[in-house]
Amino acid sequence: MVYFGRYLKDYLEFNNISQSEFAIRMGITQKHMNELINGKTNITSEMAANIERLTGIDAGFIIKIENTRKMKEKILEKYGTIEELKSKIMKEYYINELKKNKWVNFKDEMNILQVSIDLLNFLKIKDFDVIPKLEQQVLFKKTGNNFNKILLWIAHCDDIVKEQKLKDYYSHNLLFLIKDLKEYSYSNKVEIDKLKEIFNLYGIYFACEKAIQGTKIRGCFKVKGSHPAIYITDNYAGKDSLFFEIFHELGHCKSDYNEAKNKVIIDGSQEKEKRADDFALNMMIDKEVWNLILKSNLDLKSLEKISEEYKIPMSFIVGRLAKMNKISYTSKLYRQNYQK
Repeated sequence: MVYFGRYLKDYLEFNNISQSEFAIRMGITQKHMNELINGKTNITSEMAANIERLTGIDAGFIIKIENTRKMKEKILEKYGTIEELKSKIMKEYYINELKKNKWVNFKDEMNILQVSIDLLNFLKIKDFDVIPKLEQQVLFKKTGNNFNKILLWIAHCDDIVKEQKLKDYYSHNLLFLIKDLKEYSYSNKVEIDKLKEIFNLYGIYFACEKAIQGTKIRGCFKVKGSHPAIYITDNYAGKDSLFFEIFHELGHCKSDYNEAKNKVIIDGSQEKEKRADDFALNMMIDKEVWNLILKSNLDLKSLEKISEEYKIPMSFIVGRLAKMNKISYTSKLYRQNYQK
């Protein structure tokens, strides 16, 4: 395990300074000096500052080396041997998939202690003991869901959005955002980067990212600082399912903003989820237009006329008709229009 004493020993030998002489200059005993060289004593900030004055070695570098050593010792204390650590970390935190997806920049993939530290840095947590506390902050269905997969996906989305440049967020602008999204949804081609621009313009973080295989979530809503954050997975089937999830999370933004300051909402209460679903359905097609659709005899020309007049994508119309069992997902009407 790397500790600062090794660097100090090399420095002293290169500069022809004996350990006993350096101990005198530092004002410490020879025993203390031996412990320092061999990594058997903790280096305080005061001691690091003194070493910097005597050697020119940056105190920040010294503290960083020592903090890394302490982290590695604590990780090993928790997991036992290197073999046990490797078995646990590789399996529980899907390291191979993180490498494949390039979510984490592992400094040394062969060193499981360094991999563990890189993982902690990615998750932005002090140590692995924090994870059960984080789980208490996330509202999700416990049955059939792996929290570590969810945690990794959220951390990846947090990492993705940190470079986004946001305008100020004002809740009263939510309806203007929805209006812009509805207008954009009518475009023939919807691009995720353009959606991000729209959300950022209204002060909201936005990410649409692939989840780790087997992660059973569609999206989440949280608040970062004073800015809402909407993250969705990229496993939507078409335009209608994409915008349903977007409007669903905006429903949480409208009704659950204060709670999301301290919670990450993936699956709230049954009441919350129904409210967000109803909000999404109504934002995609309001009740008045939906009634017109139901009275149209569901023929293609009538539906296309409604789509054009109210600027509603055909995929929204046939998607909801299929969801409500008014038409079949295998029907010609659905198959020819679900991407439009």
